[in-house]
Amino acid sequence: MSFVTVEFLLSQTSYGWRGLTRNGVYSESGLLESWPQEGPKLLWETLEIGKGYSSPVITGDRLYITGMNEDENMEIFMAYTLDGKKIYETAYSAPWNKTYPETRTTPTIAGDKAYVISGSGEIVCIAVADGAIAWKVNGGELFERKTGTWGTSECPLVFDNKVIYTPSGDRTTMVALNAETGETVWKSRALGDVGAYVSPLLITYKGKRQIVGSTGKNVIGVNPETGDIEWTFAEWERPQDPPPTNPPKEGNAPRERSPGRDAPQGNIATNTPLYRDGRIFFCHGYNIGAYMLQLNDDLTGVSLAWRNNDLDTHHGGYVLINDVIYGSNWINNTQGNWVAVDWNTGETRYETDWGSGKSKGSIVAANNMLYCYDERRGTVGLVRSNPEKFDVVSEFRITKGSGPFWAHPVICNGVLYVRHGNALMAYNVK
Repeated sequence: MSFVTVEFLLSQTSYGWRGLTRNGVYSESGLLESWPQEGPKLLWETLEIGKGYSSPVITGDRLYITGMNEDENMEIFMAYTLDGKKIYETAYSAPWNKTYPETRTTPTIAGDKAYVISGSGEIVCIAVADGAIAWKVNGGELFERKTGTWGTSECPLVFDNKVIYTPSGDRTTMVALNAETGETVWKSRALGDVGAYVSPLLITYKGKRQIVGSTGKNVIGVNPETGDIEWTFAEWERPQDPPPTNPPKEGNAPRERSPGRDAPQGNIATNTPLYRDGRIFFCHGYNIGAYMLQLNDDLTGVSLAWRNNDLDTHHGGYVLINDVIYGSNWINNTQGNWVAVDWNTGETRYETDWGSGKSKGSIVAANNMLYCYDERRGTVGLVRSNPEKFDVVSEFRITKGSGPFWAHPVICNGVLYVRHGNALMAYNVK
């Protein structure tokens, strides 16, 4: 299983992006160790959630998800029963108005409210009971956001009656809003940088909390009480530097790397970091590579613990299981291998092609197994968390829906939820 401190777990007060602690590992047990050839039993499906890449969130006896309306000019928030019946839908904001406008914010559920951030930069609070909008703030205009190519793609972090948003730009970098009213609680200093697409993470180390987030060119640590940026990291290695000596094990095919860049741009950083015991891991594709940072004891600075060029995740996330990080890498926008890297040393344990035309994709974990979702063909794989090889036990293919297979799967109460564009499927995996 993934390891997190009890203190860290207690600091989380909301449900949303990639689970309770945003690490993609779901606390499930008794799940199937293999699936029938046709895949696990389909419990229900809907083709009416609209276009989007967001994931569902399940709390109590409801499922919440975001999408686009039929005219594709508004993002919508929806509530479903756990047998797939729509309870309501609420149009809450305009989407991003340029390339890839599809809804991408996974809702954050805290108590009786849901919080979303639209592609156009509006932060919206919605009552989960009936979908009524409690408040909304046009954060894009108010904080003069500076975006990359694809607008805002951030799932709000909610804790201590605060909602966190990262507009970036020349006026501020990160802001906290009052969760009850939408009023500004604090604003961090500006770094003058474009925004990234990272959903920030709340961590605890040495008895002190910190928000770890990202702009286009900086990873940042922010004081959650004051908004002070306590450290930044932008020490990216140049592409001409030789790669670390992490050769793939025999029998695995290393990727042929495309020409790299010397630093992340605002259209690259997408993945929420992993955190454990004062160490922060992240990677963002496009030959940037993977970085492990070590916090100092008072959380005012970080040092580079190791770097790895093989695990170079595009936007599919990664998971930590028993001291091994699993995910996929970026060869180009349609190709990538699956990779395992040692958490402690940065050694590549394997790098391998899934085969049969399948590519990189998103990953979550539960019950010591990996659930991999290939973004090219829509194959869902059940994979053992074996650090020696990409060990696929079962797989099946998603055939409903349209567009890229970019949504991250979710596992809750023995049910695997998989989205493909306007389609959401629920499978029994217990």
